[in-house]
Amino acid sequence: MAKHSVHENMRHTATTESSVLESIEEAIRSLLRYCRDNEWAGYDPYDALNSKIFRTTLFFRSKFCRIAFTQGMKRSPANFRSLLGIGKEQNPKALALFATALLKLPERRREAIELVELLIKRKSSGHRFACWGYNFDWQNRVAFVQHGEPNIICTTFAGNALLDAYEQHHNDEHLEIALNASEFLLRGLNITKSGDEICFSYTSRDYERVHNANLLGAAFLARLYCHTKDDRLLAYALSAAKFSINRQASDGSWPYGESPSQRWIDNFHTGFNLVALKRIAAITDWRECNESLRKGFDFYRQHFLQESGVVNYYDNRTYPIDVHAIAQSIITLVELRDLQDDDLALALNVFQWAYQHMRDPSGYFYFQKGRFITNKTPYMRWCQAWMLLALTVLADGCESSLDGNSVLPRLQVMKSSGNGRRDQKSQG
Repeated sequence: MAKHSVHENMRHTATTESSVLESIEEAIRSLLRYCRDNEWAGYDPYDALNSKIFRTTLFFRSKFCRIAFTQGMKRSPANFRSLLGIGKEQNPKALALFATALLKLPERRREAIELVELLIKRKSSGHRFACWGYNFDWQNRVAFVQHGEPNIICTTFAGNALLDAYEQHHNDEHLEIALNASEFLLRGLNITKSGDEICFSYTSRDYERVHNANLLGAAFLARLYCHTKDDRLLAYALSAAKFSINRQASDGSWPYGESPSQRWIDNFHTGFNLVALKRIAAITDWRECNESLRKGFDFYRQHFLQESGVVNYYDNRTYPIDVHAIAQSIITLVELRDLQDDDLALALNVFQWAYQHMRDPSGYFYFQKGRFITNKTPYMRWCQAWMLLALTVLADGCESSLDGNSVLPRLQVMKSSGNGRRDQKSQG
């Protein structure tokens, strides 16, 4: 892949720094308006089992029918959810992503704290530790998981949003809840041990060894260690990181998980791994972690990112072009921009391609683009929350790179029309 500095990239794409910054600004503003107008609630690619109609049928009792129905609804370019009794809801992970994004916008931080407080109210009930799950039932090859049942992914994203809020506003309650969430990882999940390595399970019901879940948990514990200096947290973090580092392939890749059915390699889960390792390495300066990070990032650049701005979903094919993969590619490139000098330039290319090909005129982003058909369903967690976070991360990265022209201070404050869906009953 040819190398371009940021300014060379601007000429290469026949545009100017000013127009790119304006596009980022406009994308954030219009997407934020869309999300607020919908009160942070929407559909999800995996919410099919919320269907009031499907749940009344005998098919709901079948594992294979639940999987088939979920996959069919996810893949359909037409959205039949309202006809099937599936409502728009707030998703705890989406709330965490929205809060993290808004905390990066100087004029939106009060609203961000409102989302953090809403996130706290959305904790999974009936558990002794702070934890979060999805707002829908879901079925995979291993287990049927009911809505609200906590998992490591939702919990670590919620915990990080709490830490983001704590680091800006120093509300001790936010740190205390994040610490309590760490106990869910350490005492509420199943931990696979292998010598001095450990791997966190996805939920308390399984013993799955999924690398992005394991490394996200490790990075969250390492971040908490920075605030508490609790050596126990760091020890667990390093042991978990070692498990996944030692199972990295020689070409720098990771499979999704260690089970025979989990051997695929995809964009955004690899991106999760890399960002998690970057944060662990920044805390520990651990040589093996840095080596794993560099090797993994070389694989990521080579297999998932095209100079045109198109991102590949899998390591061996492009389609479907997925907005979650686009968002994570932007985040990964900005977070790791010290590893290659054209990372920010490539992140801008990815943004510009998505802005032109995956964005609705009203401001929201489409789900997936196939070879012939585009699925334009505006999923709230998968699409909008991730893209809002990616856009604010990109704007933040541009602040120190494009001649000091910062997008963030120029964002116009939009008039508030309400406080969100505070009165909505928790779905987990």
